[in-house]
Amino acid sequence: MILCTVDLREQQIWTEIGESEKEKDHMLVELEKECMQVYRRKVDEARSARARLHQSLVSKEAEVASLMALLGEQHLQLEVEKATSLKGKLASVNPILENLQKKKEDRVKQFSDIWSQIEKLNVEITGFRDAVTIEEHDLSIRKLTEYQTKLRSLQKEKSDRLHNILEHVNEVHSLCGTLGVDFRKIVGEVHPSLHETCGEKSTNISDTTLEGLSQAILKLRTEKKIRVQRLQDASASLLELWNLMDSSEEERRPFEKVTIKFRSPENDVMCPGVLSLEIIKQTEAEVKRLKQLKVSRMKELVLRKRLELEEICRYAHIEPDSSTAPEKTCALLDSCLVDPSELLTNIETQIEEAKKQSMTRKEIIDRVNKWLFACEEENWLEDYNKDWNRYSAGRGGHLNLKRAEKARVIVSKIPAIVDNLMSKIFIWEDERNVPFLYDGVHLVSILEEYKINRQQKEEEKRRYREHKKLRNLLLTEKEAAYGSKSTLKPSNSFDRKTNMYLTNGYGNGFMTPIRRISAGGATPELLTPRSHSGRYNSYFKEARRLSAVAVSKEDAVSLFASVAGSGPGSPHT
Repeated sequence: MILCTVDLREQQIWTEIGESEKEKDHMLVELEKECMQVYRRKVDEARSARARLHQSLVSKEAEVASLMALLGEQHLQLEVEKATSLKGKLASVNPILENLQKKKEDRVKQFSDIWSQIEKLNVEITGFRDAVTIEEHDLSIRKLTEYQTKLRSLQKEKSDRLHNILEHVNEVHSLCGTLGVDFRKIVGEVHPSLHETCGEKSTNISDTTLEGLSQAILKLRTEKKIRVQRLQDASASLLELWNLMDSSEEERRPFEKVTIKFRSPENDVMCPGVLSLEIIKQTEAEVKRLKQLKVSRMKELVLRKRLELEEICRYAHIEPDSSTAPEKTCALLDSCLVDPSELLTNIETQIEEAKKQSMTRKEIIDRVNKWLFACEEENWLEDYNKDWNRYSAGRGGHLNLKRAEKARVIVSKIPAIVDNLMSKIFIWEDERNVPFLYDGVHLVSILEEYKINRQQKEEEKRRYREHKKLRNLLLTEKEAAYGSKSTLKPSNSFDRKTNMYLTNGYGNGFMTPIRRISAGGATPELLTPRSHSGRYNSYFKEARRLSAVAVSKEDAVSLFASVAGSGPGSPHT
């Protein structure tokens, strides 16, 4: 219609100009072609615009779909499908897209904040930084909730770790106070942040710190256990020594707190400084001082008990145990190789045993003393009989006569005393199945030897009496032959010979060998013969009181030779 309007005008113009019809047709054809070209161009432009709108719509719809999938949004799709034209759809999609893009930015920011917190907590907990990237393909609420849950879990773990570290630090502080150890030095070796008061640097809660604190606590607990044991041992020794030494309150006062605390269990010993090395060393030094004082006093007590044991053994004629001899006990006490209390207990046990043995031996020992007393009287009587002035009317002569009468009665009972004594000894040995030792020597052997020697002595007396009778008979015959009567004394050779025997221990000149029974009943040991001067009693006290020496046969022969040689022509004084 527009083209027709234009054609009529153009025709009038061309008519006025005077153009021919042919030229006018030619111009109209060209004009039609140009209009068609413009139309086609506009249509193409419209198509291109439509394609672009459609492409933009599709792209934005795809982006919306992607964002919705990324953000987990599904309910916006219905609003997009309500629009009809492309521009209407674009108009409806653009705000949705913008909204989703804004949500995405907010969601990414939320994820970034959460991840930054998670990363920080991981660094604090593990002690090293992880390379963490945000997963932008999934920004849904579900994923955000997962990260938030993880963040809360890490926050709770951090709180628990802080609580544990605080407990560990408090325990370290308590142990350091009890042990007297530098707290800052101990925790500083674990991590410097544990004792820093500046708030710019947070407390390290890593596994390394927790492990370091645990090791420090274990080390301090072990040290505390060792020190508690040392203090308990020292305190127990201190109390024992106080009671033993009867220490005064003034000496006990500086260590009263220590001795009270040692009775408590290990976990209750929490007083500051009570387990410090200084206090323990002071307590141990006091124990050492008291032990040295105890050793000196115990040495005196042990030696006193040993003297008591020796006195009991001396009266019972028992050999004391050589293991507790004074020189050995002093050496043991000085070397601290034995507990003085144990040594004292050992000696007291020996004293009790010696007392029991003394009671069982008392009857026999009394009979031995009776026998020794009889031997003493016999010896005195022999000395008395050798005195040529015993019948003189001197001072005390009548007393000696009375004693001589009593001595003769006692001496006459010696054989019965010896026999009864040996019978008692045999009964005693049969009951106990051990030999009866007298100062370490078998008493039966002594008595048997004594009986043999006494018989020899009696035989020598008999021979002496026969010799004297023969001598008197020879003197009588001599007087009858020469008709003179003279009073003769015993020859000097005879006197010298008999005096030599009689003054050498009841007339004993030599001692025959006897066998000695050891204290343990072992193999007998042969005693070598030796001379003895003095009496039986002194011999038993100094040389196991062995006696009974007989006159040898050679002396008897020489005695009779001297008698035979004193014939009628022999000179006499």
